[in-house]
Amino acid sequence: MKRLIASVLLASAFAASAWADASRGAFGDASAVAAVRQVGQDMGDAMVALDVDKVDRIFGDDWVTIGLSGKVFTKEALLSDIRTGKKRLTWFELRPIDVQVFGDVAIAQGNVAEKRIIDGKETYIELVYADILNKRDGRWVVVRSMGAKVK
Repeated sequence: MKRLIASVLLASAFAASAWADASRGAFGDASAVAAVRQVGQDMGDAMVALDVDKVDRIFGDDWVTIGLSGKVFTKEALLSDIRTGKKRLTWFELRPIDVQVFGDVAIAQGNVAEKRIIDGKETYIELVYADILNKRDGRWVVVRSMGAKVK
């Protein structure tokens, strides 16, 4: 019985510590959290620069999202849009990002302001998003994304 109580108290202490870390916007190894945040910055920079090779490395081959239109959007479609310039990110500003790391899986939630050119028309948009990342071959890659328009 004493072991059970000690185990429950220890688990409660770990949970309280994790909750405190999560409330400060970071959960997990600090270097992993920083690396995941950097992926977000690198992603935006690569898209603005139309660097298809870098975008290809940032997203896993199995990446998909549901676009703002409600349609499934794949990595292949994303790379095609960047190559053709059909949809183009011209500017972005990342806002605070909450990252939680669970071993080789991480979730990054935040918001971003963007200027995009779609079919020749530039628009400003603010989004909230969540990216799920997986550490593969020693680097973080985005495997799923979700987003919603704020304004």
